[in-house]
Amino acid sequence: MLKSRPELVGVFGVVASTHWQASAAGMAMLEKGGNAFDAAVAAGCVLHVVEPDQNGPGGDAPLILWSRKKEKVEVVCGQGVAPAAIGVGALRDMGLDLMPGIGHLPAVTPGSFGAWMLLLRDYGSLAPREVLEPAIAVAREGFLVTPTVENVLRRSRDFMLEHWPTSAEAYLARGDAPAAGTLHALPAMAGVFERLASEAEAAGADREAQAEAARRAWYEGFVAEAIDAFMRRPAMDTTGEPHAGFLTGDDLATWRATVEEPVAFDYGDHTVCKAGPWTQGPVLLQQLALLKGFDIAGMAPDGPEFVHAAQECAKLALADREAFYGDPDFVGVPLDRLLGDDYNDERRKLVAEEASMDFAAGVAPGFGGEIRLRALGSTDVAHAEMTVDGEAGPPPRPTWARAESHGDTCHFDIIDRWGNMISGTPSGGWLSGSPAVPGLGFPVSVRGQMFWLDEDHPNGLAPGKRPRTTLTPTLALRRGEPYLVFGTPGGDQQDQWALHAFLRHVHHGMTLQEALDAPSFHTDHLPSSFYPREWDPGSLDVEDHFPRETLAELDRRGHKLRIAPRWGHYNSMTMASREGPMLRAAASPRRQCYAVGR
Repeated sequence: MLKSRPELVGVFGVVASTHWQASAAGMAMLEKGGNAFDAAVAAGCVLHVVEPDQNGPGGDAPLILWSRKKEKVEVVCGQGVAPAAIGVGALRDMGLDLMPGIGHLPAVTPGSFGAWMLLLRDYGSLAPREVLEPAIAVAREGFLVTPTVENVLRRSRDFMLEHWPTSAEAYLARGDAPAAGTLHALPAMAGVFERLASEAEAAGADREAQAEAARRAWYEGFVAEAIDAFMRRPAMDTTGEPHAGFLTGDDLATWRATVEEPVAFDYGDHTVCKAGPWTQGPVLLQQLALLKGFDIAGMAPDGPEFVHAAQECAKLALADREAFYGDPDFVGVPLDRLLGDDYNDERRKLVAEEASMDFAAGVAPGFGGEIRLRALGSTDVAHAEMTVDGEAGPPPRPTWARAESHGDTCHFDIIDRWGNMISGTPSGGWLSGSPAVPGLGFPVSVRGQMFWLDEDHPNGLAPGKRPRTTLTPTLALRRGEPYLVFGTPGGDQQDQWALHAFLRHVHHGMTLQEALDAPSFHTDHLPSSFYPREWDPGSLDVEDHFPRETLAELDRRGHKLRIAPRWGHYNSMTMASREGPMLRAAASPRRQCYAVGR
């Protein structure tokens, strides 16, 4: 078995994340006596700085955790909601049939900082300044620009200079993209974190009061005021025209991060826990409910039977996602049926020897909405070089080039010596999603692009509603004991890549690191959650360290193969486990993932 690096083993604490500086910041909190939740806040805020193409302080952050204090699994919702003033009618009056992918219109309340402060106040042990200091330092002194960041900024340069000058000021050094391998500072962002720490300290010595003061400074103070003022200024978006936003300071002031019960599914000795259907998290559970009818342990982990079964079950689960999932505070989602034996026994019969080109949800009377399938390349505003009939179109405008450009996501998994564990997936607030807010130096989440402009759909846009996000951290119990935290960036691929790693670990005895190094695969046989919401039926992306025989058989079965180089996918899984006093951690060899521990 090819292995990129050793699996880390220790007893004191482990931190795995999608960036080495975030992992180091989390470990520093453990070393100074903090717990896993302190480490999560420090790591998450550093991710906001060092991966600006993937997330930012104005983004989203769902978290799942097990705490020694409460001895239960809980979900922290750091997903913001649609503005109170927005509505389907207002956007349709603009001539839109899809929520734009960039600009002010798809902005939602930034949720990540509220989640961090809730986590710190109710579960942590350190003060706000202690956990914010690593982010302050790296924003002030500069982070190492990766080739990916350079590429995103180079492609965005002309657009930012012409249409988003506040972003150009924050991210373009002297009007050009910073080169990979150089340091790039974000002084405005450093100033925001410094001011939040100072306002926290002004609340007195009580740690919980400090966390609440920092939250107020964000949602009711200077951050909210800056966002409110900027949203009134029109900004260029996907439509090719500038629009003001619907988001207001009142939206921030009335929003709170919340703690919720997880959705769980028993799979052999394991109970897998996810956030609810305001995320795509239950998709992983639905795949497990289907796959428990197959002899996964009897299949080679790099063989065609394993890939085919997993992929065909993913198509079924993702079709149900599209039909049924939405914010359960607004709509009923029939999870009991979707995870039930009778339902999955019937759905499993749809898995044939050949790759399916169908995309149909199951039946749950009284629930669900229409599935919209937009052909790849059919959205003319997003594909200026092509019309629906395939004829050449006009030269592309800058907004068309931006339409298909969205950021991605970050991830971390942390376990401390007391057994506290947490998995988190910070995302949103990407530098390519919306212009940076003046004085703050970072954008606001455009997660609203994941709503459908259909009031009757479970994931239809409504004021105060959470978009059905792709963000989906995971926690698994083994024989009732907290055992494993894991997850990855990757949008619609997250619960595909997480599934493969989990199955290879559970059924094939792979170590955490071996499971992450194994060849990756996924499908885009689903309406993308990102603008322009198109799909690619029958697609199967695979890495080329699968055996040739496997690829040949998958091709014979009708999968439309796209072959990437070894570790060439964006699959950036991290995992951490606890068994007795022994802690383990692993990080994908892809991207700049790194695990630390002792």
